Parts: sequence; structure tokens; C-alpha cells
Amino acid sequence: MTGIFKANNPLNPFFLFIYGLLLKLIWFINPFPPVIQKSDGFLFGGILSKLEPAGLQFPLIYPIITYSLIFIQAVTLNKHINNQRLMHRVNYLPAMSYLLITSMFSEWNVFSSLLVVNTLLIFVWASMSTLHSSSKPKTVLFNAGMLIGVSTFFYFPSLAFLLLIIYALLLSRPFILADWIISFLGILTPYYFLFSYLFLTDKLYNFKIPPFDISFPRFNQNYWELAGIVLVLISFIIGFYFLRTNIRKQPVQIRKSWNFILLYLIIALFVPFINATHTFEYWILAAVPLSAYAACAFLYPVKRWLPLVLHWLMIIAVFVISYGLK
Repeated sequence: MTGIFKANNPLNPFFLFIYGLLLKLIWFINPFPPVIQKSDGFLFGGILSKLEPAGLQFPLIYPIITYSLIFIQAVTLNKHINNQRLMHRVNYLPAMSYLLITSMFSEWNVFSSLLVVNTLLIFVWASMSTLHSSSKPKTVLFNAGMLIGVSTFFYFPSLAFLLLIIYALLLSRPFILADWIISFLGILTPYYFLFSYLFLTDKLYNFKIPPFDISFPRFNQNYWELAGIVLVLISFIIGFYFLRTNIRKQPVQIRKSWNFILLYLIIALFVPFINATHTFEYWILAAVPLSAYAACAFLYPVKRWLPLVLHWLMIIAVFVISYGLK
């Protein structure tokens, strides 16, 4: 299976769609509606309320939306990694890895505010990674800031990903005050329109920022799901090792881009610690950078059995967790 996605085959997007559909079939067979969490923003709550009547009549609407978002994220992530030449050849392994990793846990296959935020953050990451070569850096910075601002309407702690913009400014641009101001104006722009609307409709005093606090997340995973976490970590470690071995031959900008992905991962692992709701779904923010490293684990090893065994172990874990624990 990994051999198919190693190639730059024009049919691979179709194969990816079927591959992901088979991995997530259980969520179409047993659909259930999402549950609003305390940390979810008002915009996500509004979307759920609009979907509720349709969801009662047609429950499949939730897994359809969920899989659509996950598939779009997988393809978009893959496209940007290939466009930036972060791996030594064009392939579809990052998309495959994302579909595989997100299939590991039930909380990652439910329509949630984090899924929407992941879509926005992939574009923020991609635009900041190419900031050094952009012909319109101020436009890129404003748009990235605005996406961060909008993401806080779905999940307020995602504001922590402002660090991606700050890191990109420090790494890719000489200090220009206007760049920093434009970035922050981008973040504030959605709030300007929001507060203008609330003021004009006399709803300003009813607006509340979702709560968040600093705490240690609780894991309620069973042994099989813990095994899934271990397999994901193993794929990251193997990918990280082979990437470091091969990256020495890459240009400096490629190495900087991988460091940028590592920062993305660190932030995504940190965010659940400032969350008011302790559920495993909030760790899906780490799935994007983890998938980039997992793709390296499937691509770079010289011994073909290693990615093959890793892939099928993860496939087995997905099906045992999805079907064996119901």
C-alpha cells in the first residue's frame, strides 16, 4: 500500500479517497452527532445549531462533513509539502499518513471545532513556510493573521498558533515594524467585524470568550488506544531519525521549513494544557505535523520491510480500535 502512494500517480487522489473511506467506514455505519464542549467557540456552536435539524433527519451528514474536512486537509497538506519540496520526491505519503493517523481514535473522527481549526492552520503553516519567497509578504501576513483570528471563533486557545507567525517573521524577514503591525491587524480584523455586529444588534454584553485554564489533560484511553498512541509516536521517531539523516543534503530553506513543522508540533502538543475541557479530541491539532514526519518513516528507510510492517501494524490498530471496541 505504501508503494502506491510513494509514486506520483494522477490516480492517487482517488485511491486516497477510497483508502480513507475504508479506514473510517465504521463512522458512516454508526454515525452520532457531535457534542458541544465548553472550550468550543460561538461560531462552532452556531454551526451545530444550524445542522441539528438536518442531523436529526439525516445523521450521515455528520460523518460526511467530518470525512470531507479530513480528506481536504490530507490533500492540502500533501500539496504544500510537495510544492515546498520538503521530501526528495513528489509522493502522496503525507496525505496517506494523515488519513491513517486520524483514523486511530474515535474522538478524531467526529465533527468538532478542532477539525475546522486544523483546516485553517494548514493554510497558516503553508503561507508562513513560503513567506521568504512571497512577492506580497504583507498580504500573506495579514491573511495568516486573519485565519488565526477566525480560528479563535471556533476554539479560542488556537490563538497560541500566533507563535507560527512570530517565528516566521523572525526567521524569514528582516525586522520591519509594518510587518508585525499588519499581522496583528489581521488577527484583530475578525474581532472588529464581530464587535461591530454585536454593538449594532445590542448583543455586546452577552458575548463571552470561552473559558480556558492551565491544567494537565486526563487520558481515558484503554490499552488498545494506548497502543495506537505508541505506534503514532514510533512513526514520528522513525520519521524524525531518517529525516535528520537525509536533511543534511537539503538546502538551508528546506531545513528551516522542517524546523517550522517541528514548532507546529510543539505548539499543538502544548495547546491541550491550556484547555478547559479534558478530552482526547484536542490532540488532533498534532496530527498535521505528525503526519509529515510519519510520511518520512514510510519513504526514507532503505529496508522495505520497515515501512511495510509499520503501516500494517497501524492498519490493524485502526480496525481493532474501530471495530473491536464497539
